[in-house]
Amino acid sequence: MAIPRGHRFPVDFDEAFPQGLVLVGEVSPDTEYQSREDRAAGRPTRQRVDEVTGRRQWKATVTDPSEPNAKRASFEVTFLADVQPVPTTTEVLPGMRPIELDGLTAKPRVAGSGEFKYQSYVFRTTGFKPVGGRSGKSAGEPPAKAA
Repeated sequence: MAIPRGHRFPVDFDEAFPQGLVLVGEVSPDTEYQSREDRAAGRPTRQRVDEVTGRRQWKATVTDPSEPNAKRASFEVTFLADVQPVPTTTEVLPGMRPIELDGLTAKPRVAGSGEFKYQSYVFRTTGFKPVGGRSGKSAGEPPAKAA
């Protein structure tokens, strides 16, 4: 049995991001490319729709504090929702808030260019969940030993 190209793997948020994520800025609509001619003609911008779920796409920039490579620490996450997702946390610094994602999927892809290619992922989510729902453990706490 082969895995089809473009398969989205469900992944647990705590496993993918052990130290959580930080939302930088706001969630905004993911719009299709609009040419100069379209803008001059006054055509409205169209929001992208996910081809698998049929839901509208939203995007947000996040930072992963556990990523050792600074150039790869910030990336975009795509939200798949009918209405704009709203973060459940308050800002800790202007424009920055800790977040956790619900319904997270990862799709592998190759990133970089030339001889500097590396394994990357396209992350999609269905929305936010309350921060701190991590089974009572903090990110840096070691697992409990069995008695």
